[in-house]
Amino acid sequence: MPRPRRVASVPRSPRRLARDRHGRGMRSAVTGPHLEPIRTRLDEFDFTIATTAAYLRGLWPELEGVVFEVAQGPADAIHGDHVDRWKVFHDERRIVFFRLPIVRFLRLQDGEEREEKLLIESCVFRAIAELLGKDPWELAPGRYRHL
Repeated sequence: MPRPRRVASVPRSPRRLARDRHGRGMRSAVTGPHLEPIRTRLDEFDFTIATTAAYLRGLWPELEGVVFEVAQGPADAIHGDHVDRWKVFHDERRIVFFRLPIVRFLRLQDGEEREEKLLIESCVFRAIAELLGKDPWELAPGRYRHL
């Protein structure tokens, strides 16, 4: 038996059709209204870069105005003997971090989020050290002293 066709009284835009499927209304967040939204691995990567850069900006006034960007990883980052994990543009005062080379070469097991975060932070430290012409250990000398 054929299904009856609905006739829409108001023309719908293509965007509205994608969000309002089968006339059920707008979708809600997966976590519901009382829980905070789920953070993805991409969000965690961006957050780690942003917080590490903000920490170093607080220590080094020379970083004022430096732009930090995250890219997937362009083809020109692949060389014969290595893969670039970041690119420093000294003239533009800009650093671009390539997410895929940083994350894919980790070789971590499940549940090792702390080590992933430390590796991302070390990439930020090394890229900023390259921009400033310093050793990465000079950027935050008191941070790595054990009490």
